Amino acid sequence: MLKGFYFLFSQVTKKVMGRDNSTSGGGFILVGFSEQPGLERILFVFILIFYLLTLMGNVTIILVSRLDPHLHTPMYFFLTHLSFIDLTFVTCISPQMLFNLRGPDKSISFVGCVVQLLITLGLGGTECVLLAMMAYDRYVAVCQPLHYFTLMPPQLSWALAGIFWFLGFSNSLVHTPITMTLPRCEHHRINHFYCETPPVMELACVDTTNYKKEIMILSSLFLVFPLSLILVSYGRIARSVLRIKTSGGRQKALGTCGSHLTVVSIYYSTLIYVYVIPKAKLSHDGMKFVALLYSLIPALMNPIIYTLRNRSVKDAIRNLLMQKAKTEK
Repeated sequence: MLKGFYFLFSQVTKKVMGRDNSTSGGGFILVGFSEQPGLERILFVFILIFYLLTLMGNVTIILVSRLDPHLHTPMYFFLTHLSFIDLTFVTCISPQMLFNLRGPDKSISFVGCVVQLLITLGLGGTECVLLAMMAYDRYVAVCQPLHYFTLMPPQLSWALAGIFWFLGFSNSLVHTPITMTLPRCEHHRINHFYCETPPVMELACVDTTNYKKEIMILSSLFLVFPLSLILVSYGRIARSVLRIKTSGGRQKALGTCGSHLTVVSIYYSTLIYVYVIPKAKLSHDGMKFVALLYSLIPALMNPIIYTLRNRSVKDAIRNLLMQKAKTEK
């Protein structure tokens, strides 16, 4: 891995300095939906709207969580990280997609492809682990409410944040050098709309069977272990909720978890559909369209879910707007 990372670093350095004359580190063509120009124009408007709404929603969540003192809790601390991940993910891929959709130029530089692959891989793994830690936070809030701030002190929240960022990008730092340094024999047309591991690997002119197995194993770990922790946490939450005798108490407990559970359901259902369930009947364009929805919808839905279903966030937004109106008067 170190040898691959050194080679990748040397290729990036040559590209940045403009001193690369080899084809191994050359740029790529993102095929995307170029075979359907009419669809490209529709997708340009669709992606632009989704991107702007995603930026607005996630920036709002981050600002409100930081500006309102009542939201300085572990739950909203993790929520700001989730919003930052979604914001960074769509910003990493959407501008390049919009650029490629607006005209005949479908190119992306070698450096740009490395950055996309490194960041999207890292953020994907980070979000999987983050959602599991958010489930643990909800478990403590529902099952141990009197000891919540003792069991979830700020120091622990920062430590958990360090863990999920470290795990996510450790995985990315392993796979990105290997993927980008595979011999491509001058193949440079990526049948996708951004640089992702499977379509980039299709350019390789060597046997990648063993590497694909390693990716599958590591990806399964990032999928199975966090999902298992989420299921265990919510299993215990459900048991505690069933013990609550009053309907008001049950609704309050479910309200505490409803937003996160909805986000988890959307994220993992799309993730499993895209990467786990066999889709032999789908064409390449069909697969790309499914991947497009997976890339855009969760990042847009997360802030909507947390604002529409969460009374604390709605109250915080309302209070901040009222304070702003008073200061303007």
